[in-house]
Amino acid sequence: MRSVFNFVVEPIGGRYNNNKKVDNVDLILNTQIFTHQNVNRLGLVKQVPIVGNHKVKVGDQVIVHHNVFRRFHDVRGNEKNSKSYIDDKNYLCNVDQVYAYKRKNKWQPTDGYAFVKPIESNYIYSTQKEQPLKGVLKIIQENKHLKEGDLVGFTPNSEYEFVIDGERLYRVRLKNLTIKYEYQGNEVEYNPSWTQSG
Repeated sequence: MRSVFNFVVEPIGGRYNNNKKVDNVDLILNTQIFTHQNVNRLGLVKQVPIVGNHKVKVGDQVIVHHNVFRRFHDVRGNEKNSKSYIDDKNYLCNVDQVYAYKRKNKWQPTDGYAFVKPIESNYIYSTQKEQPLKGVLKIIQENKHLKEGDLVGFTPNSEYEFVIDGERLYRVRLKNLTIKYEYQGNEVEYNPSWTQSG
């Protein structure tokens, strides 16, 4: 089975990631199907589109849009699969719904994007846990100006939250990265404890 314009992906570990093991007991953290925070975004590429030249290949792990594996209720309250659904192991995924891919144990962003990890706030009068609009580059394609580990700033409302390998990261367009900072020595990466569920 191969699609003309879409990837065919299989969810890794099920459609939802709302379980946590505590003392050999599985706890379900959320039973609501409509919240996107608990939808699994990790998939395995089974087929690539016939049309186009893609960096993502068969066998790659991918981070996809939360609506790919999601279920929802229609206006009548009936539970439905997303339009991506083929069967429980196969889902169609548009090219623009793939955000990162993993090959040889290394994550790569799709063209034009990077992933930034926030840093802890060190302002003594702030109630915020992280510094706004500032973080460490964690996933970026080869670039002559920036590299992984650089401390950068980005524009307001340009970040979109993901949890990748237990780390909370923001996906940011490269054009929204506005400044490269010099390290002051007091920067600490911020990763909330809830990212470790599962």
